[in-house]
Amino acid sequence: MRTYFDCIPCIVRQALEAVRFVTDDEAIHEQVLREVLHSASVMDLRKSPPVMGQRIHRLIRRLTGNVDPYRSVKQHFNRFAMDRYPELKEKINQSSDPLQKAVRLAIAGNIIDFGVTSNLDDLNVQKAIEHSLTAPLKGNLEDFRKSVLEAQDILYLADNAGEIVFDRLLIEQIPLERITLAVKGSPVINDATVVDAQHVGLTDIVEVIDNGSDAPGTVLEECSETFRRRFNKADLVIAKGQGNYETLNDVDKSIFFLLKVKCPVIARHIGCEIGSLVIERRISAMTSGKEEEENKAGTG
Repeated sequence: MRTYFDCIPCIVRQALEAVRFVTDDEAIHEQVLREVLHSASVMDLRKSPPVMGQRIHRLIRRLTGNVDPYRSVKQHFNRFAMDRYPELKEKINQSSDPLQKAVRLAIAGNIIDFGVTSNLDDLNVQKAIEHSLTAPLKGNLEDFRKSVLEAQDILYLADNAGEIVFDRLLIEQIPLERITLAVKGSPVINDATVVDAQHVGLTDIVEVIDNGSDAPGTVLEECSETFRRRFNKADLVIAKGQGNYETLNDVDKSIFFLLKVKCPVIARHIGCEIGSLVIERRISAMTSGKEEEENKAGTG
């Protein structure tokens, strides 16, 4: 997905919010703002917004000398989500449709996104959980269910710390031996890394790899060769969050995007309201051709 004109003021706002979150030094605030304004004026709008996000957060880390500015936030929401894990797991176990409940909760966890707002608290997350249990689900759950059951090699692209506990609830509804979980290669905003996956027990139940990148999404050309091979090998990708949607929705690959829509540009792009719970499928050319052949065979 390219960067739209409406993304530019949002990028500047996010940069200012982020640097204020990390430091009170107004000289650094000014330096970040001036550099971001310059970068925005010359950026390649054909690239996705997370490419600019990567530059912003590299700049903030360099100027503050803090390699993981959101570490305390990540630790807090990992603990917050783990405290609620037993109760949410029980809700899934008691449900008449455990997979649907797990999908809803996984998407609810996508609210834990400090790239969108730095004013998130426990109450916001609790409300998102409650909302997810009854809100409309945009997308084809049965298509997702069928694809997950048929896939033998699933790559699950995580988004944020804390959120990965909600992902664990969904992952546990899928044969674990078929899943590899991918996290970021190094800290960026509150995105999950291997350390976070270890803290919430995901490394105990599935293979966890990192993508070798510090972009707040999955910019394939920025990822390691090892990750790209793993991405190409998977017959199904489950990608969480807006950053992964922005960076992968044009990739020729069978991908299910699971996200809570928090941005008017993405809402328009998908065709839904802000706040929607979304399962958005991207069908690869190969898969599309195979399905056409199967449909023809079925009607012959």
